[in-house]
Amino acid sequence: MTTRTTTTADASATGEIGNASAAGEASEASAASEVSEVYDVLIVGGGPAGLGAAIALGRALRSVLVVDSGAPRNVRAEGAHNVVGNEGIAPLDLHAKGREEARGYGAVVADGTVASVAGARGAGFTAELTDGTRVRARRILLATGARDVLPAVTGLAERFGRDAFHCPYCHGWEVRGERIGVIATGPLWPHHAQLIRQWSPSVTVMLGEQPEPDEALRARLAARGVELVSGAVEEVLVKEDRITGVRTASGTVPLDAVLTGTYVSVESALTRGLGVAVEDHPSGMGQQITVDMRGQTTVPGVFAAGNCADVTAQVGSSAAAGTMAGAQINMDLVEEDFDAALAGAAGPS
Repeated sequence: MTTRTTTTADASATGEIGNASAAGEASEASAASEVSEVYDVLIVGGGPAGLGAAIALGRALRSVLVVDSGAPRNVRAEGAHNVVGNEGIAPLDLHAKGREEARGYGAVVADGTVASVAGARGAGFTAELTDGTRVRARRILLATGARDVLPAVTGLAERFGRDAFHCPYCHGWEVRGERIGVIATGPLWPHHAQLIRQWSPSVTVMLGEQPEPDEALRARLAARGVELVSGAVEEVLVKEDRITGVRTASGTVPLDAVLTGTYVSVESALTRGLGVAVEDHPSGMGQQITVDMRGQTTVPGVFAAGNCADVTAQVGSSAAAGTMAGAQINMDLVEEDFDAALAGAAGPS
């Protein structure tokens, strides 16, 4: 079994509290600690999914509270990519723009971390933040992102999100044509090796503890010049703030960038406390919260969107999932409002 260490995470799920980046955010966060009204929707996590939902719900005239730690999964990346209209934008700048847009439709965005949520659809939910603040909401949207669990390789975590990465679509262009190493961490390594070959003719796979490939796979990789190296990676080598290679048990491999598989984890005290089901992704990439086509979890009234509900989601698809979840939550509330009005019109039986 590969030893792993946890690195980047959405801190909404890890108990960290982000710092307000502007006076307006600080005042809004302070106001949230005095909230006594019942919101239509509490959104846990203010990344692309959470803010996408907040905008959709705000435009539907719903009262929304977003609680966000300010530490997105991609915070170390220089830019977010494949984001139409915002290509290459710094992650924190994207979040700041999203917060401003959500506030423009009346959403309250507060810095903090949700520690627990209890309640039920119909009766409503009560959430407690780590600072002791208690808020109530009719529906909950989990947009808590995910945590990347990395192989325990010295120096890897410090480079992750820069010249060490797990997604070629997010980082491949920036290292195109360079010497790219693939750290094999599980059965998906042949997929990683073949995929990253699109960005560079110089690809070397460090097999580590993975089984030796059969002759058919060796021939397939060799046909496009992919090299294989035995021995586990022990250290990522860096000089002048750039990767220069890796040290393995059998020697040094010169490299300019590293692609590594990660294990994506979403389970937390919050998911366990709510009782939402968490499933393993069929690919073995990690976990995700179980949702139906509407984004509804296994707990009525609790929805999920973004990386916590889709291990493969990127920034753009997370934002889209949040928008759709917001629309579904609004419709769920519409139906509840009509049910209540009908029951009231009928009077006591």
